[in-house]
Amino acid sequence: MSLPRFMIAAPASGSGKTLVTCGILQALVNRGLRVASFKCGPDYIDPMFHSRVIGARSKNLDAYFADEPTLRYLFGRTAETCDISVVEGVMGFYDGVSVLSTDASSYDVSEKLGIPVVLLLNCRGASISVLPTLKGFLEFRENNIRGVIFNNMSKRVYDTIAPEARRMGVEPIGYVPKVTDLVLESRHLGLVLPGEIDALREKLNRLAEVLEESLDIDLLMRMASEAPDLEYSAPEVGRVEGKVRIGFADDETFCFTYEDNIELLERCGAEIVRFSPMHDDRVPDVDGMVFSGGYPELHAAELESNRPMLEDIKSKIEAGMPCIAECGGFMYLHERMEDSEGVMRSMVGAIPGSTRNTGKLSRFGYASLRPLKDDGTLGPGISVKGHEFHYWDSDSCGEDWEAVKSNGTSYTCIHDDGSMVAGYPHLYYYSNPEVALRFVERCARYRDSPGR
Repeated sequence: MSLPRFMIAAPASGSGKTLVTCGILQALVNRGLRVASFKCGPDYIDPMFHSRVIGARSKNLDAYFADEPTLRYLFGRTAETCDISVVEGVMGFYDGVSVLSTDASSYDVSEKLGIPVVLLLNCRGASISVLPTLKGFLEFRENNIRGVIFNNMSKRVYDTIAPEARRMGVEPIGYVPKVTDLVLESRHLGLVLPGEIDALREKLNRLAEVLEESLDIDLLMRMASEAPDLEYSAPEVGRVEGKVRIGFADDETFCFTYEDNIELLERCGAEIVRFSPMHDDRVPDVDGMVFSGGYPELHAAELESNRPMLEDIKSKIEAGMPCIAECGGFMYLHERMEDSEGVMRSMVGAIPGSTRNTGKLSRFGYASLRPLKDDGTLGPGISVKGHEFHYWDSDSCGEDWEAVKSNGTSYTCIHDDGSMVAGYPHLYYYSNPEVALRFVERCARYRDSPGR
């Protein structure tokens, strides 16, 4: 199947990938194209930003979470609904899960999906020195690098450098001048409030206008159309019969969600019922609950003041309603949580103890996870891959699962009492679709339980 696509990658983080990718996405949307965007790696913030502010269909591509056939499916099923797909790389182009590995790198994704790559070079403080950097990336491995964009470069310097790049066998796509007034602050990428969206859209439209002048967008589109055909098929998953309603927390607080997780739950037979722990006064009529990550520390006062919702959630968990809670959702289920101002707030109370700001990342990175007992919520013999990224930590992280990092270190985590799975790791269900199926099955048993 023909799926026009290209990737924006760079030698390192901080090169301007997100800014340039957002500007290109906006330019393509402004041309009237149906655009899909993807982010390499486990980041759920950039895809949220792309979809809510730019209006592009946005998903993750992570070669640690998903094997190659699954990765092809996750890309293809979204890309086929759009005219063109733009993939933003992660970290440095070749950087993988360990120091000397390219596994799960942007390079790895580009190879597995046949994606033409445009290398973005940060030229701040350099001119001709960017050429050996380009040469090194071209020659380090056999790769799909087809073009180059020079960031933080003037037109005068670009006109001199571009022919030299072309002689290396890559197409110079253009340059990005210094645009200090159009920089997207990291807070915006992590927290887009309703009142900020219009201002951000205006900024991105001005950035798109700049890039229409300094980049050859038509050349990017031709390069995308030259990507090889990609065949894929949906992984087989089991399905539970009958209606299984799963309440999914979804509001300003709980917004860090892998959309692929939701899609897989639906394929397994779940009807997703969204609700707001901030604004609703009780959980809707459902057979299970999911609380994904987000910003509970920023909305702690509102969450604490909604006592009817806190009490309803706690009573349902105590009654055995199946529940998955990750990171921010896990924090919300605690007895107490420190907010962003250092004030300790009362929360649901399903998890004993408190969670507090440590001022540093805790257990950051990928992990493979499995329950340590056979009578857990998802049953015996299950495993799933996940990722941790949090500054708050708990004095009650749980000891019912084992997590093994990519470097081999391990630790215990997660509370699992047979109906509730709650801990800091974000789980990626497509790393093992059996996880989603078993959770839906667990919800169906609760639905059919006597006295329900």
